[in-house]
Amino acid sequence: MEKAAIELEATARTLKLLGDNTRLTVMGLLKDSECCVCEFVEVLKMSQPSVSQHLRKLRDAGLVKERRKGQWIFYSLNTEHETYPVIRHVLEQIPDQKEKLRALEEAGLRIQCDV
Repeated sequence: MEKAAIELEATARTLKLLGDNTRLTVMGLLKDSECCVCEFVEVLKMSQPSVSQHLRKLRDAGLVKERRKGQWIFYSLNTEHETYPVIRHVLEQIPDQKEKLRALEEAGLRIQCDV
């Protein structure tokens, strides 16, 4: 019975994080590929510090992983997180975010920091 309470708590924390439009969009963008902070800045039309705050919350909760490449940090979904099945289900219910990444690519801004 104690295990179910832990799972419920973790699920509630995850859903609370995903209840923010920006963080949900970030997770939707990460559904199909990893992204760099600079890409989120372009897609979300937000400042880098604002984007980094949202990513920090997702990272601290273990929902996203980060990979460093030089001075850049690339983010991806943590498919090993205990609530990933819930996350995957939520992401299946929202509009696909691939078009935003395609538009970024067409504008020549996709992985602009990959130098």
